[in-house]
Amino acid sequence: MKKTSARLADGRELIYYDAGDDVVRDAVDERVLTRATPMAEIRRDPVREEWVLIASHRQGRLLHTPTNGCPLCPSPEGDSEIMAPGYEVVVFENRFPSLYGRADGARARIDELRRPGHAWDRAPSAGRCEVVCFSSDHEASFADLSPGQVALILEAWTDRTAELSRLPDVEQVFLFEDRGKEVGMTLAHPHGQIYAYPFITPRTERVLASVAAHRERTGRNLFDDVLAGELSDGSRVVIEGEHWAAFVPHAARWPYEVHVYPRRRVPDLTALGDGARAEFPGLYLDLLRRFDRLFGEDVGPVPYISSWSQAPVSAPRGFALHLELFTVRRTPAKLKHLAGSELLMDVFVNEIPPEAAAARLRELG
Repeated sequence: MKKTSARLADGRELIYYDAGDDVVRDAVDERVLTRATPMAEIRRDPVREEWVLIASHRQGRLLHTPTNGCPLCPSPEGDSEIMAPGYEVVVFENRFPSLYGRADGARARIDELRRPGHAWDRAPSAGRCEVVCFSSDHEASFADLSPGQVALILEAWTDRTAELSRLPDVEQVFLFEDRGKEVGMTLAHPHGQIYAYPFITPRTERVLASVAAHRERTGRNLFDDVLAGELSDGSRVVIEGEHWAAFVPHAARWPYEVHVYPRRRVPDLTALGDGARAEFPGLYLDLLRRFDRLFGEDVGPVPYISSWSQAPVSAPRGFALHLELFTVRRTPAKLKHLAGSELLMDVFVNEIPPEAAAARLRELG
């Protein structure tokens, strides 16, 4: 993999990832572009012990642009974010970030907010938000890519995890993709995002507490036991590989939800071995294509969210890297809409039994 760093006209970083070492990336962004000053801050909800990102500047971000105005398509004329005539994989700083900048002492300030007496306090925004463009083809989706393309994306994800984890204000690196307007996608071009948080996310805090409690109770790792239990039961397993296993979780929240675990527990993408890296592209493409066949060709591409859960930078390493994939579609004509129980009490109601979802996905292989 060859990595080439460049700068956009407003100073944001853009990085090309190429499979070949002989590729030259020397295009210059000649746009007249002033870097906007994001209006962002972090506030703490003292009742729920959760962080909320306030980012008013995102009201002006681009939504559902046409093909000829897509900011993620290659454009040597300089009317998009990527000035090259073509590219393989590109990562750049988000123009409308939810997290922005390096704030001196931000993590110490966030730790201070955890103490009683700061119910209405706030912290300066810190961290980084990036966009990952999976292909220069506007009409493609991730499932259309080749294993070689996915392998390059995996290398880019790994590199960004390593680089962002070294930033002094970053505590957790989160990579995700959403596809379809139904799940909030605002640009149709195949892409994902990266959030480098200056705190451990509330969900991860709860998971770490469960991992610690399980270790105290059994002496074993929770993730190891979950994977072993799913493989032993077998009724919810969708795909088994030499280095990875994909299964519908026992208490799935979404109509069709699959978790993908490496068989050897690692904390993040940087720790994956060569065998797991080589096997992942084919297994993941197989899974995505099964999702796209769930409801037939008449329905079209299935809306989904896919994300990597990785260990926080400074957290105990009992956390296990894994990928979570789900769709909000439950029938060809019906979506899973979150209602009162899910939105207000975090208690999900799933209309499709996990065993039935797994059986359906196995049939589509």
